[in-house]
Amino acid sequence: MSMYDRPLVMLDFETTGLSPDMGDRITEVAALRIVGGEVTERYVSLVNCGVRVPSFITALTGITQQMVDSAPPSHQVVPELLDFIGGDVLSAHNASFDEKFLKAEGARLGRTTQHVGLVCSLKLSRRLFPGLVSYKLGQLSSQLGIPFVGTAHRAEADAQVAADVLLHAARHLGRTCGIERVEPSLLVSINKVAAAKIPVFLEKYAATVRERRMAAEAHCS
Repeated sequence: MSMYDRPLVMLDFETTGLSPDMGDRITEVAALRIVGGEVTERYVSLVNCGVRVPSFITALTGITQQMVDSAPPSHQVVPELLDFIGGDVLSAHNASFDEKFLKAEGARLGRTTQHVGLVCSLKLSRRLFPGLVSYKLGQLSSQLGIPFVGTAHRAEADAQVAADVLLHAARHLGRTCGIERVEPSLLVSINKVAAAKIPVFLEKYAATVRERRMAAEAHCS
């Protein structure tokens, strides 16, 4: 079974809104480290950012004002989260959303992010699994045969199913490209390639992998 040759961290935030520039803050975080072919570590916490939780957010997520008020403060959670992510490749479903909140929360405390790459599992799924009805996380997982365990729009449940999508992608790339250990940098590259060019891109990548394998075998013989 194909797996990743370097760790990735799947991140999911629940927030009070869509934009940190408009004063929106995080209310819950889940970060799951994928090592090889499984989730090996996780950091999960509600977050007290000292802001009001809108009623429509409570209706969507189930996260109440009382839950947030009694949670650890952001000045504790955010540094712990940044330390957890470290210099690994970061991933999220609609990754630009989560990354901008991560950077904004870090900047409030004078901390910068250290992750070495960003993989959007939404963009990745559009490129590797074209033609699906929807790429929203719940519907995507159902179409790929991935069980959704837990409550949607809660950070840990969403991060878990998104991590399972990444693991599914590794197995898919293993089958299509003939590789056992997938480099996270390949996912970063796939995110940047236009969807229409993905088949040719993967064919060239698979050919490169075969050439490397043949050269290694020739060197050892």
